[in-house]
Amino acid sequence: MDVGHESLAGRTAIVTGASRGIGLASAQALAAAGANVVLTSRREAAVAEAAAPLGDRAVGFAAHATDEQAAQACVEFALERFGSLDILVNNAGTNPAFGPLVEMDHERFAKTMDVNLWAPILWSGLAWRAWMREHGGTVINTASIGGLVVGPNLAVYHASKAALIHITRHLAIEMAPSVRVNGVAPGIVRTRLAEALWKEHEQAVAAGTPLKRIGEPEDIGQAVAFLAGDGSSWITGETLVIDGGQMLARGPVE
Repeated sequence: MDVGHESLAGRTAIVTGASRGIGLASAQALAAAGANVVLTSRREAAVAEAAAPLGDRAVGFAAHATDEQAAQACVEFALERFGSLDILVNNAGTNPAFGPLVEMDHERFAKTMDVNLWAPILWSGLAWRAWMREHGGTVINTASIGGLVVGPNLAVYHASKAALIHITRHLAIEMAPSVRVNGVAPGIVRTRLAEALWKEHEQAVAAGTPLKRIGEPEDIGQAVAFLAGDGSSWITGETLVIDGGQMLARGPVE
């Protein structure tokens, strides 16, 4: 999938959780296609560092994904800086709730659901009211193949991503026809969030994957750029599985 031939020039994107991993790769792919990009994360220094190599059309903005005031400020900043908000990538995610579901506590459950599920709803609503309702746009949610399967010690994370896939469908109906809403469902990708699933046994994970490697953040970033562009103009409410065939092989899941 080569999005380099499709221009997003003149469009503006916000990417949450963009200081590293899939969020950063998504911001890089969108910028490479010509979009203005506002990268957000909790720490100002980290997101400023991530944005710097992307040039004048990219800028960092510190905003925790679940902080409504910070999110509102980020949306307003994007509009003031670039004049539009055409693309929203809800990528911020967390998983403090590793362990058996029957031993879960409410604090870890709530944090997972707040970041992985409420934040995409929050940011989508802000983008809708500030710009997209009148001008159109596209929203892309980062889910996981964990939202489509089950696995040990990941029940709360998987449930949050399953709910996000379902929310993606609901938003696609609510925000149509001017806004398209889709998702990506990565398999095991070389990110810090997924380290426990690959770092100590990457060769085994790769061997169990039909395409014989774990994913790279860029694999997901390219798909995000595709879903943001006109080449996907008749796609909405879908969640694209990007896993090298891991679900087909019933291998390890994120």
